[in-house]
Amino acid sequence: MHELSLAEEVIKIAGYEAGKNDAVRVSEITIEAGIFCGVEIDAFRSALEMLTEGTMMDKTAINIQRVNGRGFCSECDKEFEMNNRIDTCPVCNSFPSEIRRGHEFRVVSIVVERNDDKD
Repeated sequence: MHELSLAEEVIKIAGYEAGKNDAVRVSEITIEAGIFCGVEIDAFRSALEMLTEGTMMDKTAINIQRVNGRGFCSECDKEFEMNNRIDTCPVCNSFPSEIRRGHEFRVVSIVVERNDDKD
C-alpha cells in the first residue's frame, strides 16, 4: 500500500513548511493527482487522516484536484484528452506516442496558521 508512504511524505513536506514558518497548525493542503498516477485517493486520504490524528495537522482540509490525462499523437501532431491509458487519437485513431499529463502527484499548496495569526 504505497498510499501510506505517500501520506508520510506529504506530512513531512507539510511539517517542514510549517517549521519554516513557525506554524502552530496546518489548516489546508492542496494536492494534484493525475488520473494515471496509480494512487487510490480514498486510501491516501484515510492514511493521511490516520497519521495526522492528534498532531498539528489534525483536521487539516485535504483538497485533491484530479488532473485529466493528455496524450500526444506523433502521427498527426495532435494533443488530446485521455480518460483511459488505451484511449486513441480522435483524429487518426493511433495510440498516443506520449502521455503528457495525468501521472502527476504533487503538493501544490500548504496553508499554515502561526501564533500571531490567532490573535
